[in-house]
Amino acid sequence: MAETQIEWTDATWNPVAGCSIITAGCTNCYAMEMARRLEAMGAPKYQGLTRRSGGRTIWNGVVREDAAALDIPYAWKKPRKIFVNSMSDLFHEAVSDEFILSVWRVMRETPHHNYQILTKRPERMADVVARRVPEVLPNVWLGTSVEDATARGRIDHLRRAPAAIRFISFEPLIGAVGEVNLTGIHWAIVGGESGRAARAIRETWIDEIYEQCGDYGTAFFFKQWGTWGKDNKRRSKKANGREYRGRTWNEMPVTAESASA
Repeated sequence: MAETQIEWTDATWNPVAGCSIITAGCTNCYAMEMARRLEAMGAPKYQGLTRRSGGRTIWNGVVREDAAALDIPYAWKKPRKIFVNSMSDLFHEAVSDEFILSVWRVMRETPHHNYQILTKRPERMADVVARRVPEVLPNVWLGTSVEDATARGRIDHLRRAPAAIRFISFEPLIGAVGEVNLTGIHWAIVGGESGRAARAIRETWIDEIYEQCGDYGTAFFFKQWGTWGKDNKRRSKKANGREYRGRTWNEMPVTAESASA
């Protein structure tokens, strides 16, 4: 589970497996079907995490801490950007504070990596990090997902989290987000949904995020159109591509390392 095709990271690391659906952005989460496939392949970590409902695979709420996976980043000697828990949410209510602190210990002891933690539960993230983590690690990026205006309040919780880098994943973008306060937000990822049941993205929704990123000095990364293209035609994700406003947007946040380079 290390190498990944996710455009904004280099590798994935999953010390937690399993999750539960909380908002519309979770409806078509790729990790649910991936967990089912891994279970079918006999992977013990992914046994019994999903169920079938209405012809699709969904989380059943079982969440599993995997202490053995904590050692994985130590073996990666080459510096990487690491997406933490692409198959779960580190701040799910079923994950203990103690296990979260174990993840932080690994990140503290491997400063050559940059860790990207993305959650749909930023209120808990802000609380745990502020209360239990003694220092801000320069290699730990904290982020939240915002799929439309109904999830916009997560940004205020994210801003409360002590972090060197804060980021927002506007993916899958399934509705307009409207006016957002990006103060203290260093990076924005925008992307449409992909897959058989994908919901369409609109260029005007991307435009308002792009323009606000410019206003606040927030780095802008356009990940993909997804299943629905700029012209609102359905194609493969690859065919629709990543071009927006005539170019590919791969902006990254300014880290302490890049600032000193």
